[in-house]
Amino acid sequence: MRSKASDIKLTNLFLDMLAAEQGAGPNTLDAYRRDLTDFSEFLGCNNSSFAAAETQALRDYLADLDTRGFKSSSVARRLSAIRHLFRFLLNERIRRDDPAAILSGPKRGRALPKVLSIADVDRLLSRAKELAQAADISSAQRLRSLRLYCLLEVLYATGLRVSELVALPRSAAQRNARMIMVRGKGNKERLVPLNDASRQAMAEYLAVLDAPKGEKKTAAAGSKWLFPSFGESGHLTRQHFARDLKGLTAAAGLSPRLVSPHVLRHAFASHLLHNGADLRIVQTLLGHTDISTTQIYTHVLEERLKSMVRDLHPLAEK
Repeated sequence: MRSKASDIKLTNLFLDMLAAEQGAGPNTLDAYRRDLTDFSEFLGCNNSSFAAAETQALRDYLADLDTRGFKSSSVARRLSAIRHLFRFLLNERIRRDDPAAILSGPKRGRALPKVLSIADVDRLLSRAKELAQAADISSAQRLRSLRLYCLLEVLYATGLRVSELVALPRSAAQRNARMIMVRGKGNKERLVPLNDASRQAMAEYLAVLDAPKGEKKTAAAGSKWLFPSFGESGHLTRQHFARDLKGLTAAAGLSPRLVSPHVLRHAFASHLLHNGADLRIVQTLLGHTDISTTQIYTHVLEERLKSMVRDLHPLAEK
């Protein structure tokens, strides 16, 4: 029991460091806690702990994950959490060595992101606009449809993470604003441009949101959020947006399995690169700290280069 209590204390210290020094958010911290708790329980069954574990114990844990049927991506994530933990313990002089330093992770190919074609995105946006402009719907249905249409236009125009999108403040919709300030991972801020379609969608949505209902405006109209929740205080949740998007996808004749808010973020990046954008610019727009994260889209650049050689090289086959 003493080793378990010690592991819990060290986990809390480690997570405090991630939050304070690296700006890790709640979801990231929860993921680290789950992974390290599982690792601690394995060590406890073998009469060991974070402070005493040797490299062989770590190898045994990775083998145990494989026996339990974990995918290589999940094993790699657990190993990453373990490496970060022991590096922290070494830096804090809680341990004199790093038993994870010589471990190698499972080899895995990085999966390419699912990407919608430009025609698919146009189809999705067109259907969302049609539903928002339908004549035979109630005022409540129109407001929800306009909100969904606005969410999609802003998402495809900016490539925001869904957590950044739903938490946009009302000030993001200022009249004639061509840029919005976004607070992303690690509480870092970045400027992202808006296009005409997204600004128009915002204006139409807010006009209906702010329209008086009876003698006074709704509570949502006075919210500080651009996309307030209609049922309770706070902003629209990621899960609610994802459900609405699945319904719209089916109505547009596309497969709901292939569409999500994150897939539209990928579409934003891929379509920009396909049309000539620089990878560094896309990195900035997406809010990636490391260019290696953005390089998952290099398959788009490779296809564009092949196309340029085929179309422009003087000796290319006609």
